[in-house]
Order: sequence, then C-alpha cells, then structure tokens
Amino acid sequence: MELAAVQPEVGAAEELRRYYQALLRRLGPQRWWPARTRLGVVLGAILTQNTAWTNVTRALSRLRRAGLLSLSRLQRASLRDLEECVRPAGFYRQKASTIRNFLDWLTRTCDGSLATLFSRPAEEARRELLKITGLGPETVDAILLYAGRRPFFVADAYTRRILARHGLVPAKAGYAAVQEFLHRHLPADQALFNEYHALLVEAGKRFCRRREPDCKACPLKAFLPDGSSVGAGRNVSRSYRDDLPVCVSPAGAP
Repeated sequence: MELAAVQPEVGAAEELRRYYQALLRRLGPQRWWPARTRLGVVLGAILTQNTAWTNVTRALSRLRRAGLLSLSRLQRASLRDLEECVRPAGFYRQKASTIRNFLDWLTRTCDGSLATLFSRPAEEARRELLKITGLGPETVDAILLYAGRRPFFVADAYTRRILARHGLVPAKAGYAAVQEFLHRHLPADQALFNEYHALLVEAGKRFCRRREPDCKACPLKAFLPDGSSVGAGRNVSRSYRDDLPVCVSPAGAP
C-alpha cells in the first residue's frame, strides 16, 4: 500500500518517540525542575536566562537565606535587596526588575496567587505572561510547564540544535517554529514534555555541544542518517521538515 502521502506526519512522530526512548534509556529520568516550590520554579526560570544553573543555585540560596522564597515576603522586598540577592545569576538589575514586574502583574491580575494564575486557561495565561517586560517565550513556557504543569514544550537552544543537526527542523528554525513542530508531532502531555525537554538539555550539554559535538558517545548517534557524526555547522535533511516555517533564531543562542 502506498503511504507516501502520510509519511511526513507518521515519520516525524515516530522519530521523536524513538529519540525520547533512546535518551531515557541512556540518561535516565532527569526529575526536573530542580526547585522545591512553584515560586522557586518561576524564579529559576527567570534567573537562568543567559547563565549556568550553578549561578542560579547561588542566587536562589541567597534569596532563601534572606527569607525571600516566600511569595508574600518577596512581594514586599525592595528592588535593591532583590538585586543583591540575585547578583550571582548575572544581569542582576535586569533580572530583579523582571521578577518585580512579574510580582506586580501577579498582584494586579491574580490577587498575588500562583494558584490563580495556573488555574487560567493555558493559552490565556501564556498570552498574559508574554506581556510582562522581561519575559520571553522560553521563560514563560518554562514557568507554565514546570510550575503550572501545562503542556508547552520549551524549544530552547539545546532542543533546536539537536533537532536541526538530525534534520528534523531547518538549521535556522526559531523558537516558535520548532515548538509548533513538537506540538504537532507529540501528544499534548505535560509529563512527557517535562521529561523530554530535560533529556534534550542534558544531551545538549554532554554531547551535542555547539562546538566540538561528541557524536560518538551520544545516545542519538544511531539516528544520524549516515550513522556517523555531524560537524558543528552541518545539518542533514528530512522530507518531513519541508513544511516547517523558518524563523531565524536570535543571534548568540548557545
């Protein structure tokens, strides 16, 4: 029977399923997000922008020592105190302002309640969060996925790099295009998105680095078209990526 007409959709979904299974077998459950509370997830998602997680951990520890990992106390904290606490995460003035913007918005629209925020319809919550100065799609989706348990795949730089090098998406496909691809080919399952994203991040850090990728040791090596390796700039092709819109990624993405 001729299946060429439906092969693009079936092929991409099956390929993504096989990637997930291979990563999970090799790397094991990642148990993300590495935070104790919903508020910790929100703060971590903001603080991790353009920095390593070790720096986020240091900033969260300072917030904890200052007693500011309570939503009510954090809302009363001065901007200066907030800046001092988050300094280890870098861009501390910008990140402190983003946290303040989020808290002010939460107070105005959700009576200062994260539970109220996450009880809103998912798409509505996402639209409103994206209006807050300092919050972009990746940060908002991390908040909704990991704190709100809503099914938004975080199509970060690691995810885009791995999928592009395996030819599932164009090399210059941006955040929105890659997220749309994943949402189209994966079931809308929060737990799946959580684990899959975490596995891709771990694979990106350990194997699929921007420079000098270690393809020989990567759990996804077998899925490269020639079964060998890719250079940092080489991408392969797949028929089922042809209908994906191209949105150029921001300059300087890792």
